[in-house]
Amino acid sequence: MDRRSFVARSGLALGALPLAAAPALASRPAPPRAFDPTDWESVRDQFPLTRDRVHMATFLLASHPRPVAEAIARHRDAFDRDPAHYWEEHFMTAEWEQREAVADYLDSDPALIALTDSTTMGLGLVYGTLRLGEGDEVLTTPHDHYSTIYALKHRQARDGITVRRVALYDDPAATDPDEVVGRMLAGVTDRTRVVGVTWAHSSTGVKLPIARMAAALGDVNVGRDEADRVLLVVDGVHAFGIEDETAPSLGADVLIAGTHKWMFGPRGTGIVHATREAWRRMTPVIPSFGPDVGVWLGVVPPDVVTPGDTFTPGGFHSFEHRWALGEAFRFHQRIGKDRIEARIHGLNTQAKDALAGMRHVRLLTPRSPELSAGIITFEVKGHGAEAVVAHLHERGITGSSSPYPVSYPRIAPGALNSPAEVERTVAAIAELG
Repeated sequence: MDRRSFVARSGLALGALPLAAAPALASRPAPPRAFDPTDWESVRDQFPLTRDRVHMATFLLASHPRPVAEAIARHRDAFDRDPAHYWEEHFMTAEWEQREAVADYLDSDPALIALTDSTTMGLGLVYGTLRLGEGDEVLTTPHDHYSTIYALKHRQARDGITVRRVALYDDPAATDPDEVVGRMLAGVTDRTRVVGVTWAHSSTGVKLPIARMAAALGDVNVGRDEADRVLLVVDGVHAFGIEDETAPSLGADVLIAGTHKWMFGPRGTGIVHATREAWRRMTPVIPSFGPDVGVWLGVVPPDVVTPGDTFTPGGFHSFEHRWALGEAFRFHQRIGKDRIEARIHGLNTQAKDALAGMRHVRLLTPRSPELSAGIITFEVKGHGAEAVVAHLHERGITGSSSPYPVSYPRIAPGALNSPAEVERTVAAIAELG
C-alpha cells in the first residue's frame, strides 16, 4: 500500500466525524477548449487581467489563471456546503497531491517539500528552526530582502548566532559570476554553517549563479562533519517560475519560494524544498496537522512521516487556495518550463537593450540572461522612483518601485506580456529624457 493510501485508510483525523456524507473531491477540470499552450495569446486569455493596462508588475502578486481560479471556486463551494466533512475527507490526500505536483516540477520527492503561505513564512521557518548555537555563523549579503534580514535578526537576538554580510558585487550591471563565487568563498570561515542568499534580487534584478555557488560550497564541505557542513539556503521567489531548473540542477540545500508570484499560484501559497540532510539540521516549531497527529494517536507508524509533513505548519488555512496549488504547477508544465524561460528572457532582453540605448537611463540589471531573470531595475536622470512609476501609470502601464532604503523604478516583463507591450513601456520611459 502506498503512503497516500495508508494515511487515507488509517483513520487519521483531527475530529471524529462520520464520513459517509462527505462531498466528493471534485475532479480536475478539463482544460479550457480554447487553451493552446503553444500560443502566447491563448495563454494570456487564461487570465482575467484587464486589457486597458500594460501589466509590468505581476511579479508582486499573480492573477489566477483559469485552472487555478476554477479549482479555488470548486473547493470553496464544497467547503461552504459542508465544511467539516469536506475537510475530514480530503485533508490528507489533498495536501500530498499538491506536494506531488511541486515535486514533479522540481524533479524531486514530495517527501522533501513543505507547504507554506509565503516566502516570508518559509524564510522564518527555515532560519528559525536551523540548529545553530552561539558562535555558529550565517553568511549572507546586503542584497537580500527585508524578510531575510529580519528572520536572521530575530534569530540572532534569540540565540546569539553570528550574522555576517558580504557584498557579492559592487556595480550590479557589471556583476561577474566568478567574482560572486569568489567573494562568497572568501567570506566563509570555519564557523560558517549557513550561506543564505537570494536567487534573483528584487532590488537590482541581479540573478546569482546558484548552481556554481552550490558546487563551490560542496568543495568547502569536503572533510567536514555533517553537523558542520555549510548549507546553501536560497530565497528563490523571483527566479522560481522563470528559470528552467530542477532541484538537482540548482543544487541548493534549501529552496524557499512563494508560489503566488511568477508561478501564478493561489494567493497565500508557498513552498520549502530541502534535502534530507538539510531537514535533519532543523527542529520544527509549529505543530503539523499531517501524519504526525496519527503518530500521536497511535494509528500511524513514525516511518510514514516525511520531513515535508513535519515542517508544513498545522492549523486551519485557506484550504481552497492551498489545494489549488497543483493546478498552477501543472499549468506551467503544460506551457513548458523551457518555453516560459525563453519567453521571459526574450522580453527582458528586448527591454534592456532599449533602455541601455537611452542616455537619460542607467540600467542597473545585467543585460545577460545568465545574470538576470524577470525584474529590470534602472534609474532615470532627474526623476525619482515614484515619479517614474507615476509617469508609467499615467501612460496606462503598471510598474513598481523597489521597497529598499534606496529605491529604484522597476519593470518586469513576464510570460503574459507581449513584445508590443514592452515597446510601449520603453517608449514611455524614453519620454522622460
